[in-house]
Amino acid sequence: MGKSVWLASVGMVALATPALAQTTGQIDPTTQNSPTAKSGAVARDSTEQTPIDTGDIIVTATRRNEALSNVPIAVSAVTAETLRNSGASDIRQLTQLSPSLLVSSTSSEAGAGGARIRGVGTVGDNPGLESSVAVFIDGVYRSRVGVGLTELGPVDRIEVLRGPQGTLFGRNASAGLISIITAKPRFTTEASGELTVGNFNYRRAVASLNAPLSSTLAARIDGTYVKRDGFLKDVISGRDVNDRDRWMLRGQLLYQPSSDLSVRLIADYSKRNEECCAATYLPAHDTVNTGGAISTQPSTIAGIERALGAVIPDDTFARRVAITPGRDYASRVRDYGASAEINYKLGGAQLTSITAYRYNNFLRGQDADYNNLDLLYRQSDGGAYNRFKTFTQELRLQGTTLNDRLDWLVGGYYASEKLTVADNLKYGADYGRFANCLIANNFASGITPTLLSPTNPTCFNQAVAGAVITNPAIPAATRGALALFAGLSPGLPMGGFGALAAAAGQPGFSFNGVGGTDLYNQRSNNYAVFTHDIFSLTDRLKATIGLRYTHEKKRLSVDLRDNNTLCRAITGGPFASFQTLPCVIPSVPGGVLDAAMSKSESRVSGTANLSWKMFPDTLVYASYSRGYKAGGFNLDRSALTRSQFPAGCETTPTSATSS
Repeated sequence: MGKSVWLASVGMVALATPALAQTTGQIDPTTQNSPTAKSGAVARDSTEQTPIDTGDIIVTATRRNEALSNVPIAVSAVTAETLRNSGASDIRQLTQLSPSLLVSSTSSEAGAGGARIRGVGTVGDNPGLESSVAVFIDGVYRSRVGVGLTELGPVDRIEVLRGPQGTLFGRNASAGLISIITAKPRFTTEASGELTVGNFNYRRAVASLNAPLSSTLAARIDGTYVKRDGFLKDVISGRDVNDRDRWMLRGQLLYQPSSDLSVRLIADYSKRNEECCAATYLPAHDTVNTGGAISTQPSTIAGIERALGAVIPDDTFARRVAITPGRDYASRVRDYGASAEINYKLGGAQLTSITAYRYNNFLRGQDADYNNLDLLYRQSDGGAYNRFKTFTQELRLQGTTLNDRLDWLVGGYYASEKLTVADNLKYGADYGRFANCLIANNFASGITPTLLSPTNPTCFNQAVAGAVITNPAIPAATRGALALFAGLSPGLPMGGFGALAAAAGQPGFSFNGVGGTDLYNQRSNNYAVFTHDIFSLTDRLKATIGLRYTHEKKRLSVDLRDNNTLCRAITGGPFASFQTLPCVIPSVPGGVLDAAMSKSESRVSGTANLSWKMFPDTLVYASYSRGYKAGGFNLDRSALTRSQFPAGCETTPTSATSS
């Protein structure tokens, strides 16, 4: 289901003293949109072709050019100069400039990035669930925060809007918005460069060239290259991980034959080839409750893994990790797109059109057990990826009437997204031994600790097990299972899950390479119509009314497949009680879900705002806003259970979808 966020707020904006305010009445349009614009510098957004003479920072939070001190929205405007002075070069580093914003990532940066404003945002790294904080770059929506976690190159400013912004910016802005405006072409010849060095052999180079091609056509090209060594040392291979290796190239053309028409074309291409994100362990221990007394003991699981040969560096601040030989945390991203923004004055109104296409492909690898035992992994060259193809079209018409007392805006929006997610989480070569030890530990906890013997291939002390299975005080079913796993069952001397597999008709079964290969194809189409109108009740008192109607339809096709023959063999049979460990991956049988699901929803969002310019440098406002977060599908089978899928059953589970 879609979720709505309601927010009522009362705020006050106090403008800092402006600096370097322009005093001339005529401004050369070729000097607009400098990448070094700052408070007091003249700024002009492409939605408005008339130069603005002001000492304020100019923002477009309301899709209009307005001085920051006049905008009745909680907004932080970060200028290019501020970004340079702080060293911030991407969205993640905005946290140091906008304290209410938090940008973070979990298992990967490219595919698991998330943003929160005022603590509100989407938690998790599922690509099917869109963020509650929208990201726009040059008016173009980036469908996930992770897609926007890349080098930005030179920018004019970044605006962070707090609270629901659904009226003008649509769904998935229920917590707020990050709007990035890159540096635009100008009708002057300029060249610039920047070189930054830092620890861990960090190097960042930025180069820009701007030139007029004619009196009506200007071009700009920006390039960024970043490389940095990793800050975590793999004690197995000796290599550094969590590094940086990325570049971005962006080209622009600005065609401006008159003050009534402006066409801006942007094309960009970026790549990453990094290894991220490995993680250190916290100190491992068991928490034990003995008669109400809480105590800690050495970690049982870590002890078992170390006995099997695992290296587990649990001194977090030593920045040491252990990675399985042959596994990695590959993060390879290819991202590109193009957009066309047209602004045309029609008498007393202005028409704005933004057309864009975006492509993003993220290949990922993961040593999912985070130590050098080969237990669980994803393989990038084996088909683990997220792929987005997005087309968007926005049209806006805005102007003034009633002697400029009504500033009106109406518009429409359409978006089409094709998302393909492939996953190949599988067991590694050491999982069989590890699973044997886990079940041996389970028996030992109920009978005697000396049953556990990680040095034995079955992980059982066979001498102790032999004595236990002759004890009539122990239930016969327990003794029979113990004999099977300890390798004492007649005809099944291999013991462990190998013996269970043979007993279930799967002789020679191995966990190595067993797992799921999942393919999700999601298609999303949404359209919206909206209006945002500002009424000047007096020279100082304004009322704003905004409404947006959004309709969205998502369709999902899922193909879940796996090669876990042992799991199929024991599900529902006499060995079903032992399915927990062999059936973790995949959680449901493969091939049971090859169907299409669809979801449609329509929502109305809006805002009402009353602002009063109490003093020239003080604005007081009260606002009420409703945001809309689109519903989505959970593109992960981990939420499903095998009890939902009897062998051979082909159904569409209701739990496959989630908001």
